[in-house]
Amino acid sequence: MTSVEVKVRRVLHFINGKYENSSDEQTFEVKNPATQEVIAVVSEATEEDVNKVSEAARNAFDHGPWRTMTLADRCDKIRRMAEIILERREEIARLEALDVGKPYSHAFTGEIPRAAHNLKFFADFMEKQGGEVYPMEEAFLNYTRYEPVGVAGLITPWNAPFMLTTWKLGPCLAAGNTAVIKPAEMTPLSVSLLGEIAKEAGIPDGVVNIIHGKGSVVGTAITENKDIDVISFTGSTATGKAIMRNGANTLKKFSFELGGKAANIVFEDADLDKAIPVSIQAAFLNSGQVCLAGSRILVQRTILDSFIEKFKHAAETLVVGDPQDATTKMGPLVSEEHFNKVKRYLDIAIEEGATLITGGGVPVLAPHLESGYYLEPTVYYHEDHKARICQEEIFGPIVTIIPFDTEEEALAIANDTEYGLNGVIWTENLKRAHRIAHGVRAGTIWVNCWFVRDLRAPFGGFKKSGIGREGGQHSLEFFSEAKNICIALN
Repeated sequence: MTSVEVKVRRVLHFINGKYENSSDEQTFEVKNPATQEVIAVVSEATEEDVNKVSEAARNAFDHGPWRTMTLADRCDKIRRMAEIILERREEIARLEALDVGKPYSHAFTGEIPRAAHNLKFFADFMEKQGGEVYPMEEAFLNYTRYEPVGVAGLITPWNAPFMLTTWKLGPCLAAGNTAVIKPAEMTPLSVSLLGEIAKEAGIPDGVVNIIHGKGSVVGTAITENKDIDVISFTGSTATGKAIMRNGANTLKKFSFELGGKAANIVFEDADLDKAIPVSIQAAFLNSGQVCLAGSRILVQRTILDSFIEKFKHAAETLVVGDPQDATTKMGPLVSEEHFNKVKRYLDIAIEEGATLITGGGVPVLAPHLESGYYLEPTVYYHEDHKARICQEEIFGPIVTIIPFDTEEEALAIANDTEYGLNGVIWTENLKRAHRIAHGVRAGTIWVNCWFVRDLRAPFGGFKKSGIGREGGQHSLEFFSEAKNICIALN
């Protein structure tokens, strides 16, 4: 195992090119979820600080060189940010494991390279964009310009803080906007580095700003602030509703990626050698703290016994342990509050009469991890797809296997949810794959795979899983204003 120096880090706001304390010098602590050791003391912003950072971003947009510099120069600087991220890959991945609790190996091999790719992709993609021309006979000529909206509030979640921040920051900057980033208070360490990375890359002061604090104070102030024009938010459905209410008076644009409760549908002709390991990943990646988790596993009854036996064995062989250890496949939950919330579902499952297949408790771990927020990979079986453990987003390492007999029944169960972020289908029948993919009411459907993302493709949810789409042209349109210019030719 590679150890990480246990030291208490000081995390400051990044405002107008400088790191600084809160106006009242208040702070809060962040703990390592694997050990409960304090790992950071973080500046806690006030509404005054939010006003200050918003004014800095507004001034940088209105009077700075960012939106008026050549597109090539702007995109070169964004690509340089991506290069610096890869140069600091080890450091960022260790921090991600430290405050999120996710396995370092996943952060290092997956999320940090993806974060760099997010920035590079949107820089490259922006340079390929054009406009439209609409001639009106020989009398008038209309053409379209896409201009930056202004100041963007980027409110990012705690489960994949660095990667999901760059997913928003890439198109925001490429389109010429300035940004106020508000990371989740539980996981600020990696995102706090983006200020110095932006400065080193030559991004002008005031373009990238980062402010820390509680969502109830800082998040609310950002969504109400008159200087902030758009809000891109990833998080819970309840918080998304509050953001819409808070931003209504200033008529902000919103892009929301919210909760999920995906159906992972396994038909009798599925290749279980592929379906089992990927379904395990979909269930327990990042300790199940993934909005795209395949937590409702719908299995055709003809293969139910075989699937349960193989899935149970695979779940029990997952290595649960220290996130910094290269062999660890599942770490702790992110915080004591979230741990208690997820653990409550173990009691709910018993109350609802679910059958425990495996897990259901706290794993036996090394002494230094005994105070961490760990749960075993837990699998239940339930005949009633309307049970709470089958309907509510648990956001932890708890999944439920639900049987079905026919395609029609599988589709009905899959769609009987208030969420619609994604779904997964396992079948070797091409026609069935298309039928079910067309029928599931969700924004992304994976067939015989999971968690595969093409950044050009739209991403977002149906129903209570979100508003709008991100990815490729969809992201750039959100962070742009389309302007029509009409020229008289006579």
